Amino acid sequence: MKKHRDKSEFDPSTPDGAPQSEDAFARGAGSTADDFESEDAVDESSVIEDPAPFADLERRLSDQEDKYLRLAAEYDNYRKRTARERAELTTRAQAELVKQLVDPLDDLARFAHVDPSTVDATTIVQGVDMVEKKFLKTLAAAGLEIIDPVNQTFDPTLHEAVATEPALSPEDDHVVARVFQVGYLFGGQLVRPARVVVKQWNG
Repeated sequence: MKKHRDKSEFDPSTPDGAPQSEDAFARGAGSTADDFESEDAVDESSVIEDPAPFADLERRLSDQEDKYLRLAAEYDNYRKRTARERAELTTRAQAELVKQLVDPLDDLARFAHVDPSTVDATTIVQGVDMVEKKFLKTLAAAGLEIIDPVNQTFDPTLHEAVATEPALSPEDDHVVARVFQVGYLFGGQLVRPARVVVKQWNG
């Protein structure tokens, strides 16, 4: 025996109990999957992202930029201060050396302006010799060294050969025979090489 369906199972809005009217059915049949998806889709442009993380990044970037600028300014000030102190130190060192040379310079001035008619040559020579020793003593205390390599092996890093002469034995080859002009070292640095005559063995 068949069980009759209750009319309430059908759409009560249709008087004949049909599931839908033809127009409604046609409209439903015309719907596509895209239509349904568009109803459920979220408009991404309407989504407002949380600005807090970006604000934090901007703040941290600004802090780092400030630190960099401060560090650059501090380094520039340090560089200028160091250059100024170095220049002042050099000036003070030069002034100290000049101060030590003032006394020998005064002695030299006294002998340079004597009346030759009242002073004999021996006195002048002795006075100049005294001034020279005083100068050399002062400069040696400041770091000056004299290069006077007579009878020493020729050293091209300290000596300048201006002439050669025959050596009497092989042992004298490349030995300094005479010094035309002494050389100087100051603080270990070559100021002027000694100009020398070098012996050369020709066999």
